[in-house]
Amino acid sequence: MQPYLFPYIGYFQLIHVADTFLIYDDVNYIKQGWINRNRILMNGAPMFFTLSLKGASSFKKICETEVGDNRDKLLKTIDQAYKKAPFFDSVFPMFKDVFSQNEKNLSRFVIYSILAVVRYLGIETRIEISSGKGLFSEISNWERVLAICGAYQATDYINASGGKELYSREAFAGQGIDLHFLKTEKIEYPHFAPAFVPNLSIIDVLMHNPLATVKEYLRRFNLE
Repeated sequence: MQPYLFPYIGYFQLIHVADTFLIYDDVNYIKQGWINRNRILMNGAPMFFTLSLKGASSFKKICETEVGDNRDKLLKTIDQAYKKAPFFDSVFPMFKDVFSQNEKNLSRFVIYSILAVVRYLGIETRIEISSGKGLFSEISNWERVLAICGAYQATDYINASGGKELYSREAFAGQGIDLHFLKTEKIEYPHFAPAFVPNLSIIDVLMHNPLATVKEYLRRFNLE
């Protein structure tokens, strides 16, 4: 999976269920995607928060892109949005640590945010980064994913359910690999919106739920 800034709970379900989770950061940056932005609640309504970038381009890889200068502003936004949340005091120091880092590389910055949440949740999955391995960079799309699975001698590959149109079960089966898609079950909890807003950043989940509950959410999915 590509590195996403404080992604939704389903991303962490994928990490939790895997033996090895590969962060796929040596592919081209996608504008208006989820790599450097996500959604939180502000005054009861969903709102995008976006980490600014310098010279971002769809012709540059994620690991070649530089972070901009709005980190302090984002931290203040999260503070204002959630300072009355029940678990603010427990998790805000983690977000402060992330947005206070001096890292300028987008990939490393976002991966730092992912690993911070992984540590908080106690997930012990082995996590590796594709840009540090040079795995089949001359191949693209699903063929590269299949080649990487082969390099890891994988018997199963799990992707988010949104990838169903991108991958062929037959192609993976031909290499002895079972292809699965993870679909997050319905997860709702009291938060600041009058009607529950699904698929917000993990920030919203952590602000409104005790650690034990979030760990239980990690198991609420189906493999298709």
